[in-house]
Amino acid sequence: MTPRHLRGLLDTSVVVSLGGLTDLDALPARCFVSAITLAELSVGPLVAKTDRERIARQSVLQQVEADFHAIPFDDRAARAFGRVAAELRASGRTTTARAYDALIAATAVANELPVFTLNVDDFSGISSLTVVEVEPV
Repeated sequence: MTPRHLRGLLDTSVVVSLGGLTDLDALPARCFVSAITLAELSVGPLVAKTDRERIARQSVLQQVEADFHAIPFDDRAARAFGRVAAELRASGRTTTARAYDALIAATAVANELPVFTLNVDDFSGISSLTVVEVEPV
């Protein structure tokens, strides 16, 4: 059994799946989200196709804002983004394809946090980042 991480940054994929995860011990003892995840979640209600979907997405956003400390994308994260973008380019990937993920990765690198995600491939090619896979429901 892998020891539990004390701190970690939850990727948006994990945040939107929290209610359905069965092994919460797989998450860090202290969870954070990036301001980028809040930005990503803020788009959801605005592009929803139905009122029901809009309400559900707004509810998730509000719950995340209430439950988590959002780490800002600051000057340290901006500098880390340069490293992340260079690593992605060196691995043959671009930052534009998964811009939110690259910004979340930079936030994690700048704050020396592992990223917990359902989508490990979204963070491949970033050697300066520790990625922890969370098993879906």
